[in-house]
Amino acid sequence: MDSSRITLRPYRSTDVDDLLSWASDDRVTRSIHFSTLTSKDEAFTFIDKSSIPWRRSICIDDRSVGIVVARPGSGDDRCRAEVGYALAVEYWGQGITPKAVKMSIPLILEEFPEIVRLQALTDAENKASHRVLEKAGFIKEDMRMLRLMCETY
Repeated sequence: MDSSRITLRPYRSTDVDDLLSWASDDRVTRSIHFSTLTSKDEAFTFIDKSSIPWRRSICIDDRSVGIVVARPGSGDDRCRAEVGYALAVEYWGQGITPKAVKMSIPLILEEFPEIVRLQALTDAENKASHRVLEKAGFIKEDMRMLRLMCETY
């Protein structure tokens, strides 16, 4: 995949069909904190009223094929954020997700300057997700958590 075709942008109402095509697939949503969408109404609600503090559509040629999210902590954890991502099955294994996660890091840090640590939790068995994060610069901390210390990024 030519990485120049990969972009991140906010969701638009015109993304509803593309969003529904991948976000209705249990294979995509089963390992993230993201409810599988089952209707256009749910997709519109996600686009218009999501409570996720930071999210961007992963796009190929400006077509939504996935998502990158960041959830900053609060209180004593306000210097951390958890990163998550999902990608349409037909694009798995093409290097898109590591590129999108890596592209998101400076955007997240710009919007939340208090963050000094990005982390991601994965299923211990999800080796593909571990590889995505390692390619994006995260370091394995234990069986489930990978982290990126942002002050060195």
